[in-house]
Amino acid sequence: MNPHDIIIKPIISEQTSKLSELNNSYTFKVAKGANKIAIKDAVEKLFDVKVKKVNTLNFKGKKRRVRAKLGMTASWKKAYVTLQSGDRIEIFEGV
Repeated sequence: MNPHDIIIKPIISEQTSKLSELNNSYTFKVAKGANKIAIKDAVEKLFDVKVKKVNTLNFKGKKRRVRAKLGMTASWKKAYVTLQSGDRIEIFEGV
């Protein structure tokens, strides 16, 4: 799998900004079929850093009603990537 197919987008919020300052950890929305090893390799190739640890969470889609139709929101996967000390991802620094 291409690293760009695994890492979909970064998740930037107040909580993730604080997490990156305290633990040198960054948060990404990733492909549902990606495992921790694939996520680690993709982050190391895309951002030229050393990954220390990867934690993942699966989010199940929720039921939503639009007028008379019942539907579901999309299921997705989140990854917390902790980097080795001294490494930084520059995309997050400007936000």
